[in-house]
Amino acid sequence: MNWYNWLIVILPFAGVLYMAFYVRKYIRSVPDFLAGGRVCGRYLLSVGTMEAGLSVIALIAYVEVHYRTGFSTGFWSNIMGPIGLVLSLTGFVAYRLRETKALSMGQLLEMRYSRSFRLFCAFLRTSVEMLANTILPAISARFFIYLLGIPHYIDICGFRVQSLALVIALVLILAATILLAGGSLSLLITDTVQGLMTYPIIFIFTLFILLNFSWWDEIVPVMADRVPGESFINPYDIQSLRDFNLFAVFATLFASILNRGNWFGGGASSAARTAHEQKMAGILGAWRNGFNPLFYLLLAAMILTVMNHVNYAPKAKVIRSEMCSRIAGEIIPDRNMRQLVIEKTSAIPEQRHIIGKDKPLSEKRNLDTVYLKTVHDSLGKTPEGNAKFQEFRTLYNQLRLPFVIRHVLPGALTGIFILLMLMLMVSSDDSHIFSAAMSIVQDIILPFRKTPMSPQTHIRLVKCLTVFICVFYFFGALYMTQLDYINLYVTVVVSIWSGGAGAVILGGLYTRFGTTAGAYASILTGAVVSGGGMLVQRNWADTVYPFLDRMGMIPGLSKLLAALSSPFEPWILWRMSAVKFPINSTEIMFIAMILSIAMYCLVSILTCRRPFNLERMLHRGKYAVDGEVKHFEKLTWRNLFRKIIGITPDYTFGDKCIAWGTFIWSFGIGFGVYFLATVIWNAFYRWPTHWWGIRLFILSIVIACVIAAISMVWFMIGGIIDLRRMFRDLAARTQINELDNGMVDGNVSLADKKDFEQLDHEKSTKNGTDEKAVDNSK
Repeated sequence: MNWYNWLIVILPFAGVLYMAFYVRKYIRSVPDFLAGGRVCGRYLLSVGTMEAGLSVIALIAYVEVHYRTGFSTGFWSNIMGPIGLVLSLTGFVAYRLRETKALSMGQLLEMRYSRSFRLFCAFLRTSVEMLANTILPAISARFFIYLLGIPHYIDICGFRVQSLALVIALVLILAATILLAGGSLSLLITDTVQGLMTYPIIFIFTLFILLNFSWWDEIVPVMADRVPGESFINPYDIQSLRDFNLFAVFATLFASILNRGNWFGGGASSAARTAHEQKMAGILGAWRNGFNPLFYLLLAAMILTVMNHVNYAPKAKVIRSEMCSRIAGEIIPDRNMRQLVIEKTSAIPEQRHIIGKDKPLSEKRNLDTVYLKTVHDSLGKTPEGNAKFQEFRTLYNQLRLPFVIRHVLPGALTGIFILLMLMLMVSSDDSHIFSAAMSIVQDIILPFRKTPMSPQTHIRLVKCLTVFICVFYFFGALYMTQLDYINLYVTVVVSIWSGGAGAVILGGLYTRFGTTAGAYASILTGAVVSGGGMLVQRNWADTVYPFLDRMGMIPGLSKLLAALSSPFEPWILWRMSAVKFPINSTEIMFIAMILSIAMYCLVSILTCRRPFNLERMLHRGKYAVDGEVKHFEKLTWRNLFRKIIGITPDYTFGDKCIAWGTFIWSFGIGFGVYFLATVIWNAFYRWPTHWWGIRLFILSIVIACVIAAISMVWFMIGGIIDLRRMFRDLAARTQINELDNGMVDGNVSLADKKDFEQLDHEKSTKNGTDEKAVDNSK
């Protein structure tokens, strides 16, 4: 890249860092540092959480999954949209979490169960969170190393330093800089600013892909060129897909409902001005993504096309050979073995697969198969060779994205893409680091203290833990080896906590019979099942399978696994392999959740002595502590439909328009017309494959572009208005604090302070009126 391309990266990101330091002057209390001062509006939360949800690892994982399964399973994922919308419209979990006024998960668990259970869960949750996120810096660092062509080792002052270590350190320093500057307040502000910049950048790349790749002549033929049972485009022809199939969709849907409140903490989850504002931010989440889903789809489709269409065969040959050479140079320590792998993969001739003439591709026989088989044969099929091949295959699947981008994008767009990835990387990494630091302080350290900390000490402690976690992530990312798809690795690690926590949180917020004993039973069941499954997965190729083979147990276990999975085939297929554990991470997670729910209910019912007082925990009725008026209506036939949508007397006219519009679009059009009508039509007449290409183009390209353009403008305007209002509120509160200090010193009169508070109230009222006007116009 040229120097002016680097300016595209440096100047906007320098502005983001400036905003992180600019908000330092507004930090006056612990809630300011941990929960953004609780002055955030709905659009600021929506844009900020959108940016925090996007990440380098999410984009790589999306490409990784859809390169293997295409977009056919996405059709069945549409059922998750209306269900998620109902949960958002009704404020399921989120509203009650905000009512508890808990700053962290630990506070909630102590309110509902006990202090000992809080401490136990704090250790488990924080450990799992840190373990799951340890791979993030390494994946982000590798992405930039392979995209920019940085050598694996660099000589610095005569010392040979691993470039992966340098880039990981840089990634963590950038994230820590934002957090140390202003905690959650800096996090929310920078995420929102980055989100506002992300909208037009993603629009640019969406336009580039649409103009340079033919949907009908290249993309659709590549997706249609699959053997029966493994279609990339026809959702009725996917019975032979593995890992990311229809069962995975069902398990993900089930987990999204059960685990809705599992990762509650500070920051955006408790930063809204009111519980209603937090709820509206969740509803707006259905619209906030702009061009993001379209960009993800087109990016994955572009990579599929470049790597498999005959028009790009020479470029695909260069990409695959370079991938094998670079990955071998990183992970194979033996020089002779490394050179053998590089020579054999480089000698593979260019593959010119002609669609319609050659046999369709499949999971077992595709254009990548010959490269992976060559590497496996070169490494040997010993336990050590199988383990090294598993690591090689994992990196091979992850690194398609940076290699294709490097060979496809022109220089200026490469600079913009690096800026986008840099913002996504920092916004996700600092969120995970801050969440872990806050969990340790709030849920592990504070419960052991007999006297409360001063605000300065509290904030200083969070900052120290932030640095400690960055150091932990550095060594974990540098030395931890990932052996599976990103989504599957994160799924099995996270389920050590979420496998049992879902029943604990839902039971704690919505039942009166849940007990501490039942909560312990649920958490332990999920941790043992998921943790045991993860350990077996990681040690399968080099330890577990060879041990079972030596003991002569492979034939018997193979028959047992086949018998257990036979009622659920082809969606669940357990077959013995020397390289990979037969039960995948999604199946382990589902088993853990089902067993944990059963244990929670059974043990709680057996140990419940008296019903728990939910009204006191939720600060309702006579237990209200802040004067906030909460409206609750009895359920009748007249308000049933309104209750389902989630409309309460707290809703303004603009809020009702947003809620009804979201409901009509997601249910009436998205679910009713696009999904349900298609299912009914195919019940009587199965569409040919090319019809699904037409449907995907109309819904996911044409209509998605229109909706994305509207939502991009809507949320950019709303986000800017909320940012201005937040800064005004913070400035007003800061001046009131200064007046309070002046009164203590005898420099300011009480009348002056009351005049200022009245002026501040008038400004806030005007801002609220302006925001309602924006909502009404939508």
